[in-house]
Amino acid sequence: MAKYSRLEVFQAMKETGVVPVFFHEDLEICKAVLKSCYDGGIRVFEFVNRGDFAHEVFGELNKYALANLPGMILGAGSLVEEATTALYMQLGANFIVSPLLNENMAKICNRRKVMWSPGCGTISEINKAQELGSEVVKVFPASEVGGPSFVKAVKAPMPWTDIMPTGGVDTSKENLQKWFDAGVTCVGMGSKLFPKEIMAAKNWDALTQMVKELMANIEAVRK
Repeated sequence: MAKYSRLEVFQAMKETGVVPVFFHEDLEICKAVLKSCYDGGIRVFEFVNRGDFAHEVFGELNKYALANLPGMILGAGSLVEEATTALYMQLGANFIVSPLLNENMAKICNRRKVMWSPGCGTISEINKAQELGSEVVKVFPASEVGGPSFVKAVKAPMPWTDIMPTGGVDTSKENLQKWFDAGVTCVGMGSKLFPKEIMAAKNWDALTQMVKELMANIEAVRK
């Protein structure tokens, strides 16, 4: 069962400004990455459902977060249908992220008051997602559907829309400036936040420092 309400998750996404998107089959590596993000100032984290037994890794990672990282909100991403959604919710997922819009997933999440962020690529899909109760819509793949200019175009007729672009976002101040100037609520970030050289060396101190610099850049572009 989710520990955090959908509004608490929304607030954390809004305040943090970034949602790391990460998967690894090794639980200890997942713990180290999660702690580095936590120590760097991030309070919301998307674990990607990728590969066999991914849900088992998530269950243990969520237990670790609850016991050791107070305030860190874990959710599950890359879910595309309701059965897997229910499985992750049973393991305590505080939010569900999808690359697509599936109405049955919305029903599953809404019954338990769990935040649901579907992937959308058109203004009609975004409207439908909001109709189904989505607080934050995921624009995906963000760079392919139009980038910051697409976000700006959506916000013009629908200024109440909260958007999280994923795909085409990096840690640089210049890139972040474009997205936040366009009106995003937060950004999703995967491989750009977890460089191969840092991961290969298991240099968690370097990752923590990178996260701190990212948070500083987000704070700067929001001013």
